[in-house]
Amino acid sequence: MAALRGSVVDSLSGQPLAGVSVGLQGQPGGTATDALGNFRLNDVQPGAHTLRVSALGYRAQAVPVTARAGETQRLTVRVATTTLSLAEVTVSQPHDPNQSLAAISHIDQLLRPVNSAQDLLRLVPGLFIAQHAGGGKAEQIFLRGFDCDHGTDFAVSVDGLPVNMVSHAHGQGYADFHFVIPETVDQLKVYKGPYAARFGDFATAGAGEFSTKTRLEHSQVKLELGQFDTRRALVMLDLLGNDRHLLSKRPESAYVAAEYNFTNAYFDAPQHFKRFNGMAKYTGQLCEKTSLTLLGSHFTSNWDASGQVPERAVRDGLISRYGSIDPTEGGRTSRTNASVVLTTALPHDAVLRQQAYYSKYDFSLFSNFTFFLHDSINGDQIDQTDDRHLFGYSATYERDNQLGARSLHSTLGVGTRNDFSTLGLRHTVRRQVLDTISTGRLFEQNINVYLDETLSLTDRLTVNAAVRADFFTFDFRGRAIDEAAGVPAPLAGRVARARVSPKLNLYYQLTPAVQLFARSGFGFHSNDARGVIQGRNANVLPRALGSEIGSTFKPLPSLVVNAALWSLHLQDELVYVGDEAVVESTGPTQRYGLDLSVRYQVGSRWFADADFNYNHGRQLDAPEKANYIPLAPTFTSTGGLTYKAPKGMSGSLRYRHIDDRPANDDGSITARGYFLLDAVLAYTTPRFQVGASAENLLNVEWNQAQFATQTRLLNTPKPEPLEGIDELHFTPGTPFYAKLNVSVFF
Repeated sequence: MAALRGSVVDSLSGQPLAGVSVGLQGQPGGTATDALGNFRLNDVQPGAHTLRVSALGYRAQAVPVTARAGETQRLTVRVATTTLSLAEVTVSQPHDPNQSLAAISHIDQLLRPVNSAQDLLRLVPGLFIAQHAGGGKAEQIFLRGFDCDHGTDFAVSVDGLPVNMVSHAHGQGYADFHFVIPETVDQLKVYKGPYAARFGDFATAGAGEFSTKTRLEHSQVKLELGQFDTRRALVMLDLLGNDRHLLSKRPESAYVAAEYNFTNAYFDAPQHFKRFNGMAKYTGQLCEKTSLTLLGSHFTSNWDASGQVPERAVRDGLISRYGSIDPTEGGRTSRTNASVVLTTALPHDAVLRQQAYYSKYDFSLFSNFTFFLHDSINGDQIDQTDDRHLFGYSATYERDNQLGARSLHSTLGVGTRNDFSTLGLRHTVRRQVLDTISTGRLFEQNINVYLDETLSLTDRLTVNAAVRADFFTFDFRGRAIDEAAGVPAPLAGRVARARVSPKLNLYYQLTPAVQLFARSGFGFHSNDARGVIQGRNANVLPRALGSEIGSTFKPLPSLVVNAALWSLHLQDELVYVGDEAVVESTGPTQRYGLDLSVRYQVGSRWFADADFNYNHGRQLDAPEKANYIPLAPTFTSTGGLTYKAPKGMSGSLRYRHIDDRPANDDGSITARGYFLLDAVLAYTTPRFQVGASAENLLNVEWNQAQFATQTRLLNTPKPEPLEGIDELHFTPGTPFYAKLNVSVFF
């Protein structure tokens, strides 16, 4: 027998490429390149073969090779990027079989226009977002029948940096994605459900793993102007090019990027939204067996907000649809990140990847959810503050082995995350502090380890089995108002808990164009440390049990379809309670649903896509007809038609739809659905690009964020009762909104 070994690199930059599919033409099975771009094919029959090399976004290669008995042949394959052709998209992912949405995500990233960090989240099929605090606050996330609030049940990471914040001042799992410059994002990996072992906390409905570019194709300056005093400037500079070096004589890249945003938005009160993002990234091969990635970024933002308004205030003419009850809402936030990743090839064809990271995070949010319900003189405005240091380390050891005649890919992962934060909640009036409701110092630690095994049982059947263990320490030292006595009381304690999460997934390659899968796994989300210490959340790490069956297939060469029938049982549901600005436990829930994603290449330059997501969920311990999961969507759909050319004109017309859904337990209050159309048009040359975008083409009046909230207003024609009025409160969605942009490449 013979062996083939080698590496796959980008033809332009020389950088190694991970996850590239490598195999022999006409033979089943194959392998994928590791984190350093290396591949190995053992037990090759002597003789002439054709090596097939393919990766999403790259032109497939067919390389003639001759294998000689007892010898190991080494080669380097260079692959070049190519225009999108769905006929070349493959439905299997040998490097990571759990990424069954890889083909869909790759197509979407190339075709869907991305102009903001919010647009990046919308790249996740079936995910909807809502903004309700002037653009500076993390979005509310909806996915698979979950109102994930700001990230309680959807894990987000960027270049290995966790985005979700544990025991955050505003909500558990708070995921502020705005520190990411959209033009720097290179790849998105989507994992729905709790089936992938490397994701732990918050990965119940799923996880989104974003990575930024390792290099720039060119430097760029971009300017945008839009309605409502909107302005944006972007600069991206390639620092090394193809000839200069910094730390080694091997392939290297380095770039910096910065953006500035300002808008007053469409509300009656100007929002004065300002945001600055800056980042720098270096990627290089220090030697043949070691690569290094360095990343630094800084983000700062401040804004005013109009908040959620009650329907009766608009109906009775107290304010306009775009008005505000308390125009002094708003906030400020910042985040500084530093990360270093060292990837090393070890003996026995193993790869060790290590990452250390640090984030400094600051947050202050002024909100008024209930207006004058609790304090009829000063009002109910609150200020939530979070001053945080976040340290983390993660490492993975990956190795390909032979188990008899079958290949076994093993991954051992370890990690720790440590949050040190000073948290505060204060009663304010027009952003001036009246009194302190609670304050204290948080220490929360997560230590985790997982083992992931992927075994090719046959040439067509692959099994992925994994187990993950997480150990948490919750420590909070502070004071809070005693609800019964109405005076400050100590709030302090330390709690430790552990959670073990097994996974089992099966993948069957029925034909080269049809992959079937059956997946199951346990996951969890953690609860807020303050609630844990107080004993309000007896179930500290509520478990999720998920399962699904489905397929990714190509009924036609230019048609890619992903379908999944899924169910998820959550041991303890966290539901937002608007009248207290907190989340409360409502017990176990059960959900099931159907996800369908379709991508079709109509012609050489025309593409159509659509996502359809049906979700059914109920609270299990609540009585019939009072067991709805508030704000959880039952049907959502997105889609569009795109014209994409290598240069010259391109454009896209897209729709978003979400149906009506209960806003409270018994369905007596309804959150209203909507249907929106957006459009993008651009003209591109090698030296410049000009474009225009329009949101809400039909100028529909729609509600973006919606809550059933009990509030009390003053100065109304008829005095309102002391206990307030429970009704729908909303943040109006964007009216027709047009922007122009121009970019220069150099």
